[in-house]
Amino acid sequence: MTTGVKKTGAPKAKPDRIDGRRERGRSSHKRIVEAMMELIVGGDLSPSAARVAEEAGLGLRTVFRHFDDMDSLYAELAGTITERVAPIVMAPYPDQSWRENVRDLVLRRIRLFETTLPFRLAANIKRYQSPFLMGQYSRVVMLERELILRLLPGTVRANRIGVEALCASLSFHTWRTLRHDQNLSAEEAGMVMEQMVEAVMATITEEG
Repeated sequence: MTTGVKKTGAPKAKPDRIDGRRERGRSSHKRIVEAMMELIVGGDLSPSAARVAEEAGLGLRTVFRHFDDMDSLYAELAGTITERVAPIVMAPYPDQSWRENVRDLVLRRIRLFETTLPFRLAANIKRYQSPFLMGQYSRVVMLERELILRLLPGTVRANRIGVEALCASLSFHTWRTLRHDQNLSAEEAGMVMEQMVEAVMATITEEG
C-alpha cells in the first residue's frame, strides 16, 4: 500500500565537470592573452592567430572560440595593459607649482612609454586595418593631451604655441623617435625628453 507521500531525493549537485570546463576556459583565455603579450615583447609585433595559438600551447580553434577575431584579442590586450599602467597615469599630483607637476609628468611619461612601447608599436602597425585600434589610438592621444592641460593654469593654456610644444615634447611619437629612429637607450631618451620640456617651459611666462 502506498502512503501517498512523494519521495524527494537530495538536491543534485552540479557536475564537477562543468566547473572544470569553466576553469579550463578561464585558463585558456589567460594563456592566449599572455602568449600575445610575450610574442610582442619578444619582437613579433604582428603575430598571427596561429602563432599565438602555438605560443599558448593551444589549438587555433581554441583561440577563435575565445576571440572571434584578432581585433577582439587586441581589445583584451589593451584592457590588460591599461590596468597595469593606470597607477602611473592616475596617481594624484602634490600641491606644487605647475612647472613641478609637469616635471613629475615627464617622469611618469618615461615610465609609461617605456612600459607600453612594444605594444604601442604593434598597435600602430595594425591600426589602419583595425577600427578598434584606430579608435583606441585616438582616445589615448586625446587623454595624454588632456592630462597635460589639466596641469596648466589658464594663463599658461592661453599660450597656444607653448602648449603645443609641451604636448609634442611629451608625446609617444617623440619617445618612439628617440628610442627607435635615434637608437637612444631608455635612460638617454629620458634625459632628452626632460631637456626638451625644460627648454619649452623656459619660454612660457605666467602671463601666457
